[in-house]
Amino acid sequence: EPVVDDILMDSDIEAIPEAPNDSVVDDLDDLLFTARRERDEYLDLSRRVQADFENYKKRMVRQQTDNLERAAEDLVTKVLPVLDAFDLARAHLGDGDDLSDEGKALVAGSTLLADTLNREGLERIGVAGEPFDPTTHEAVDHAPADTGAEGDEAAPAGPVVDEVLRAGYRWKGRVIRPAMVRVRG
Repeated sequence: EPVVDDILMDSDIEAIPEAPNDSVVDDLDDLLFTARRERDEYLDLSRRVQADFENYKKRMVRQQTDNLERAAEDLVTKVLPVLDAFDLARAHLGDGDDLSDEGKALVAGSTLLADTLNREGLERIGVAGEPFDPTTHEAVDHAPADTGAEGDEAAPAGPVVDEVLRAGYRWKGRVIRPAMVRVRG
């Protein structure tokens, strides 16, 4: 038989309110507002850190590329005396077909080196007859201007390159050594 003391009576249970307490609702609203604000702050921080990291990666790639280009330019600058020596040897050998085997090998090696550097971005500057340009030519000698014979057309206006004494070079669009020239006019 049930014991009467163990059974709760309806009169012993306090009445449960129908609506939650207003202060609890206000506390929950405040907590929700704070949680949303913190979430937005962390999301914004996360986006800024991600953008900073992307910018850092781009800057590092740019710096590495610049360092490689400077190193390549430095190497090419150190090779220019070798090209000059090949130019002098070729001028001494001439353009004849009567070259010895050693002369042919020297010309082939010279051409191979020049072509390889040309494909990588080295451009030879300085051609006799072109207008003198102080940004690409270094004038070391001067020849008088041709006056021209009767009936000939007049000499070109302005100074021109009469002879290239030492070739100049441009690396990837930038002059790394101006051509040493004799100027006429």
